[in-house]
Amino acid sequence: MVVDAHHHLWDLDVRDQEWITGAAMAPIRRSFGIQDLKPLAAKAGVDATVVVQTVSVAEETPELLAIAAEEALLAAVVGWVDLTADGVAERLAELRELPGGEFLKGIRHQVQGEPDPRWLCREDVRRGLRAVGAAGLAYELLTLPSQLAAATETVTALEDVRFVLDHCSKPPVATGEIEPWASLIRDLARRPNITSKLSGLVTEADWARWTLDDLRPYADVVLAAFGPDRLMAGSDWPVCTLAGSYERVLATADDLIKDLSPTEQHTVRAGTAQRVYGLTG
Repeated sequence: MVVDAHHHLWDLDVRDQEWITGAAMAPIRRSFGIQDLKPLAAKAGVDATVVVQTVSVAEETPELLAIAAEEALLAAVVGWVDLTADGVAERLAELRELPGGEFLKGIRHQVQGEPDPRWLCREDVRRGLRAVGAAGLAYELLTLPSQLAAATETVTALEDVRFVLDHCSKPPVATGEIEPWASLIRDLARRPNITSKLSGLVTEADWARWTLDDLRPYADVVLAAFGPDRLMAGSDWPVCTLAGSYERVLATADDLIKDLSPTEQHTVRAGTAQRVYGLTG
């Protein structure tokens, strides 16, 4: 089994994606649906996927759950709730009662866009995170390197919550800098209640000229810090298409882990995602 542990879907006829701005982002300023992904996944040998929210809008999560209820390819949904609001537990329970509610496996917020670098340390945020953990869901960290210290504090404080780090916290691949990101990643990875996704690196590189060697130092840090048992590969489609095709991005992930044993490679390609999201197959 092969699991794409991170991708998105959006329909611009339903709502705008306000983060898709400027000439460089123009190639993905269109709708991307499950029917666009299915042939790509089939060609790449992907058996199951995890679809992840893109906007902080309550209506998006029910829409993704409804798609998962109809499409066998979608095995898990990472949705959104307002962590700072009252009644997070009740909202999560309501989502699980909707069509496809059984596919809700995680929650995410665009922390990278929060002006407060310590947003994750706020008590109202942590109250919401505790509710996510109590519901048996994972919480996905979409952070920048400058927010890793706060993320580490929060992961340490909430040891009963399962965390997932998206996109390796977006290291500065394009500049070739490795520190302080690498040290911050190693510190975060010492906490046993967090896993990471091997995803998003190509769009942190030079989109037009990146090579495998550009990505390898960052992948090696994450692999050494988390180990195969706490690492899962994801495409970040369709965002990844700014820098490479779906097939190329997944093949690159395979290249980055090719020195692992066959069992360890399977763990990164599927086993970790199966465990974290409770997937079967």
